Amino acid sequence: MLNDSELAEPVKLTPQDFVSDQEVKWCPGCGDYSILKQVQTVLPESNTPKENYVFISGIGCSSRFTYYMDTYGMHGIHGRAAAIASGVKMGNPDLDVWVISGDGDALSIGGNHFIHFLRKNFNIKLLLFNNQIYGLTKGQYSPTSEKGKTTKTTPYGSLDQPFNPLELALGAKASFVARTLDRDPKHMQEVLRRAHQHTGGTFVEIYQNCPVFNDGTFFAYSDKETKKEAAIILEHGKPLVFGNSNELGIRLDGTTPVVVTIGGDSGVSADDLWIHDETDRTKATIIARFPDITTSQFPRPFGVVFAEERSVYEADMAAQIESIQQAKGNVSLNSVLSGSKTWQIF
Repeated sequence: MLNDSELAEPVKLTPQDFVSDQEVKWCPGCGDYSILKQVQTVLPESNTPKENYVFISGIGCSSRFTYYMDTYGMHGIHGRAAAIASGVKMGNPDLDVWVISGDGDALSIGGNHFIHFLRKNFNIKLLLFNNQIYGLTKGQYSPTSEKGKTTKTTPYGSLDQPFNPLELALGAKASFVARTLDRDPKHMQEVLRRAHQHTGGTFVEIYQNCPVFNDGTFFAYSDKETKKEAAIILEHGKPLVFGNSNELGIRLDGTTPVVVTIGGDSGVSADDLWIHDETDRTKATIIARFPDITTSQFPRPFGVVFAEERSVYEADMAAQIESIQQAKGNVSLNSVLSGSKTWQIF
């Protein structure tokens, strides 16, 4: 017979415990396979009971994710995943809620939900699968497609300036902002662990390859021959260094970032470089804008760009309700909606 301590001991979960009985149906070579695998790998590391996980998705290739996770979940409607997840979290704050969304789903029809979800700071993890194209509906340009992109809906090239998801999330007051990519499983796992540990509105942009409609868009940031110059890995408290031999760095000239060569005749050492501080929102915004700087070839940043701890919406809501009940007792919904400035018409 088991004693009380043995009965109370949580069941040790494995990645296989999060694999559903549904056949995974994405195109061969789709980056979604890697993202699914890394999430299933990271989740068992926490002590969260399996029945406390909830995955909410919208519409798109990424949104099939909920079927492949053996957890509670909901395949919602286009652009509304963040709104649904917010309601779930308010209804039961103890749940570990994740949102799965694509660049079209989250930033086009779901754009308003996206920004208000982040500013309210629910303790929810939002993973944005960004392939810079509409995949499920067959190759239209998306809010993150580069200017000049030729697609079925922009046969002569897109005229739009694309969203920069990191910059948008920071502007919406997200308390955790990070980027990773499907072709670097180790890095993705590290970012997902940090995201899971964070308490608050967590935004992770994941560069995800679409082999059918936008193949190879992000390969420069993961291919062995190019990634050391095209990408920079952010580490809190460490200088911004990149290049094939870590010979390049980034220095701040006032508020302007500058790419410099380290050593040699330059007279620049690692001590002269920008030290990454993930708690500095202003500098995080500058980092997020590296891809928009055209004066020189800036690397694309990956890792945790910004993280801060602040009160979460569902806790603030519970505290407000409790304080009102203590002061006024149970208040009827009708009196709240009516307010004090009402009148009767005879």
